[in-house]
Amino acid sequence: MDPRTPPALPRRKPGRSVIAAAAQAHEAAVRAAREERAPQRLPVGQLAYDTRRERRGVVMDHLDGFVWLRPEGGGTEWTARPDEVEPAASVLGGDLPEGILRSRVAVANSRSRREVL
Repeated sequence: MDPRTPPALPRRKPGRSVIAAAAQAHEAAVRAAREERAPQRLPVGQLAYDTRRERRGVVMDHLDGFVWLRPEGGGTEWTARPDEVEPAASVLGGDLPEGILRSRVAVANSRSRREVL
C-alpha cells in the first residue's frame, strides 16, 4: 500500500431521512404521472361524445370505472370507458345543440317526479 494514498473510507448507508425523502419524491412523481394520464371526469348532465361508438350522449353517472351515457332525447343507456369519452363541445367546435336543453329538462322533470328515465 502506498503511504501517499489516503485510506479508503467505509461506505455508509444513507440515513432514514434520505430514504424517506426519496420515497416521497418517487410517490409524488408517480401520482403526477397518473394524474397526467387519467382521463378527464365529465360532470353528470354534460353532453359527451363517445369516440368508439361515434355517438353523442348525456353523462348519467360514473360507476365501476365506466361512464354511463344516455342519448340526448332519452333512450337506453350505454357504457363507455372514460378514455373514450370527451366533451361534445370540443368535437362540435363549441356549438351545443338544442338537444342538450331537452335532455337536461327531461332529467330535471323526472327527478322532480321521482321517476327513473
